[in-house]
Amino acid sequence: MTYIERFRIAPGSRVELADVEPGAKGRHDSHKSALDEIERDQKKLRALQERFYADGRFGLLICLQGMDTGGKDGTIRHVLGAMNPQGCRVASFRQPTAEELAHDFLWRAHRATPKRGEVAIFNRSHYEDVLVVRVHDLVPKRVWSRRYDQINAFEHGLVENKTLVLKFFLHISKQEQLIRFKERLDDPAKQWKISEADYQERGYWDDYTAAYEDVLSRCSTEHAPWFVIPSDHKWFRDLAVARIVVEYLEGLELRLPRPAVDLAHVRREYHHARKA
Repeated sequence: MTYIERFRIAPGSRVELADVEPGAKGRHDSHKSALDEIERDQKKLRALQERFYADGRFGLLICLQGMDTGGKDGTIRHVLGAMNPQGCRVASFRQPTAEELAHDFLWRAHRATPKRGEVAIFNRSHYEDVLVVRVHDLVPKRVWSRRYDQINAFEHGLVENKTLVLKFFLHISKQEQLIRFKERLDDPAKQWKISEADYQERGYWDDYTAAYEDVLSRCSTEHAPWFVIPSDHKWFRDLAVARIVVEYLEGLELRLPRPAVDLAHVRREYHHARKA
């Protein structure tokens, strides 16, 4: 079974996150036992992304969502760390600005989508507008409940215009989140990430879970699938996301463009230059 088959949410299925083990590790017992596989995937990802950039027929949009400390930043470091920065970009979606609020909720997402040949990673995404706004009652239900269909139409339009859309929910347990909060408290390099809201949001865990279950159930489509990635083990999270991206890129039959110059003429010029 491929990683795509294992973690993809089948369109039309009802997701219950309680049925997904956030501490799953696949066939590996530890990070050490998975290192060879991780390194192979990183090499594949680097080569495929360079070919993707040269091919120039497609864009790739990777959306990362999850509870706080789920590992969005870590996943970005792992996936982008294997790629050439020339063809990659990260967009973060925080509280909307005044300009963004003056437009429809998808405006800021559309502006950040990748051009052809480019990989764009959304750190959080347009799904915030059916998650945080729902949990904290920022807009009426009659407004956010219509957004699922609008999001599906938006993503379908991207795919129709040759943008591949892959969406990852980084699934951690409530217990693991508390451990990671403690790591932030103890690590001076991570203390800047701490806010009182982190602990306050834990009180909405069940509400966020219900909101995510609706997102995963209603917005995993054939053209823009959702994947639920067990993320209690950071190394397995990174392995699974990288492997799924590799599997999709391998399926694109990427090709290098033809040279734009007469190679025979360039070779003659090269030999003349060597003799001069």
